[in-house]
Amino acid sequence: MPALRPMTQAEYADWLQQTIPAYAADKVTSGQWSENESLQLSRKEHEELLPQGLATPDNYLFTIEDSDSKPVGVLWFAVKKRFNARVAYVYDIEVWSHQRRKGHAYRAFCALEQEVRRLGLAGIALHVFGHNAEAQALYARLGFQPTNINLFKPVGASDS
Repeated sequence: MPALRPMTQAEYADWLQQTIPAYAADKVTSGQWSENESLQLSRKEHEELLPQGLATPDNYLFTIEDSDSKPVGVLWFAVKKRFNARVAYVYDIEVWSHQRRKGHAYRAFCALEQEVRRLGLAGIALHVFGHNAEAQALYARLGFQPTNINLFKPVGASDS
């Protein structure tokens, strides 16, 4: 079972370099941001959410390790008020591409549940992009229930 261990400063710097463009790309794919503005907006969101980096209060950044204590990904959550309770709001869960489909994310969420209990939080909340079917399937297996569903249908301009 992978362990969640606190992220080091070097890992944090590497993660930021990877996650800012990845988040920007997801926002473009989902139709929420234009490609031209996406990197700037992603940087801005990360700076606002983590103004003190790893030391930002109520934010927990972990490296996910496999059973051999090798890093295989990251998990970031913040303590937020949701559903009339204090919960762990997962901002990012990422398993490196060459480590996917091995159960690391599933086991990381099981470890996260233990951390949530230790912190006295009521549950775990997260957002998942509509285009990320694999993540949606994982969250369903873990017992997550949808709380809101936003839909969009693009309609082109009429030719007349």
